[in-house]
Amino acid sequence: MNKIETKIKNLPNTPGVYIFKDRQGKIIYIGKAKALKKRVSSYFGRPQNDKNQAMVKKIADLEYLFTPTDAQAQILEAALVKEKQPQYNIDLKDDKSFPLLKISDEEFPTVTICRRRKPVSGDSALYFGPYPNTRALRQAIKLIRRVFGFRSCKKIPKEACLYYRLKLCPAPCAGKIDAQEYAGVIRNIIMFLGSQYEELTNELFRKMNSLAAEKKFEEAAKIRDQLNALSAIRQNRSYASGLDELEDLKNLLKLDKLPQRIEAFDISNISGTLATGSMVSFYRAKPDKNNYRRFRIKTVQGIDDFQMMSEVVRRRYRRLKEENTALPDLVLIDGGKAHLSVAEREIKQLGLNIPLASIAKDKENIYLADKKFPIRLKQDTPALNLIRRIRDEAHRFAISYHHLLRKKKVLGR
Repeated sequence: MNKIETKIKNLPNTPGVYIFKDRQGKIIYIGKAKALKKRVSSYFGRPQNDKNQAMVKKIADLEYLFTPTDAQAQILEAALVKEKQPQYNIDLKDDKSFPLLKISDEEFPTVTICRRRKPVSGDSALYFGPYPNTRALRQAIKLIRRVFGFRSCKKIPKEACLYYRLKLCPAPCAGKIDAQEYAGVIRNIIMFLGSQYEELTNELFRKMNSLAAEKKFEEAAKIRDQLNALSAIRQNRSYASGLDELEDLKNLLKLDKLPQRIEAFDISNISGTLATGSMVSFYRAKPDKNNYRRFRIKTVQGIDDFQMMSEVVRRRYRRLKEENTALPDLVLIDGGKAHLSVAEREIKQLGLNIPLASIAKDKENIYLADKKFPIRLKQDTPALNLIRRIRDEAHRFAISYHHLLRKKKVLGR
């Protein structure tokens, strides 16, 4: 069974986004599915149209992202396609313009899809996009409408329509909302489209608490539901960002697979006293605190960071080997080439094969076990941002443990 077949076999039938890659690791297609396993399986073992047949021949790897709902899979698909521009998501022979999301300039603005901006001199509307996937954009608007509610009619009618009864429009036509309050709704939508999640969430929290204090519990509950929906959406977009960091790290370090599990080590000692080691674990670019580990240095006297690092790495992976536990996809060491070398020696002596890298403190050079010279990453690369975040967390965790031991010593515990 090859790699693709194995991954398809392990796919769940839940909503999500699937990502096809070629032999060079380049993304060639991004799709969404109500049931990932069923949808991805449909590409293999059955006749395809010419376009899909050509694409399937190039597929060498598969990644996937789960989403709570099909609608959120639509949004995630649209965001990733727009960013990655995969070859088979976009027909380059089609000169049709991609759709835009338009917020009109009126007392009660509409939110609609359009194909082209009007001439600048005669248009003060706001536009977002363009978006390569029209159907995904329509699904995204439906989700935004369920969360916030907005007007979409070309002319304001004299009475409320079905959308009001379905709670998809606040019905300015029937005087159910004034211009100032409706402007707040549009402002929330603009903040959402601009990925200003933190500011939007804080604003909604303040409003919810204010309404609750005024005993307007029904209105407060509506905002609570908005906050819950935004939390789910934000979680998935954050996950997409983490995937981008991991892909960048995989490509820059030339790893064989996506480094979903990364373990990082740091040493903390002050004048050689109460020396400690720390290990943090990141899974899919997020801290996995249940798998953090602390180490009291047992075999090293005085100040010797290299021997301390050697001890900590040896203890960690000797235990994983003895327990037959899964190994990480990448080990990150805080330090330069010398720190990396002692860690590499310990792992090899255990008969294990784990990719290793280290980051030097000053210039943030990245060292690899099999490379003589360091890699200098650009300051804004997703890979370096991820490495920094992991390195800083390992350092924070080491220092916190060291301070805890010092406190216990002072208190005589």
